[in-house]
Amino acid sequence: MSERSITPTDIQAVRIDDLPPFEVTPGITGRLLPATDLIRAWAYDFAPGTRWPVTDHHALEERYYVASGEIDDNGTTYPAGTYVVFAPGTSHRPGSRIGGRMIGLSDARDPGEPVIT
Repeated sequence: MSERSITPTDIQAVRIDDLPPFEVTPGITGRLLPATDLIRAWAYDFAPGTRWPVTDHHALEERYYVASGEIDDNGTTYPAGTYVVFAPGTSHRPGSRIGGRMIGLSDARDPGEPVIT
């Protein structure tokens, strides 16, 4: 197998807090992270006492890392440092009692999901 040279355009690095936020619903802000044709990435900040506005259904897998605070999802509270993986066909509706940030990855081929590059 031959090795390919890496160029500066092959690597994307951003500070999440420098990306433009958008409001998902009052108390929940999102930021779309750089994506590829295969993987979509995002960060969501939950204010205390907030919940995602609708149940999220995924045809393909999704995963997130709880970067701060805690995220409540499907009856379980995940503290900072927890990595959560949802199999294809699962549903969830995250929220947070105390506030938290999740950083997630989804399959970019999942229909109906925004992708930025």
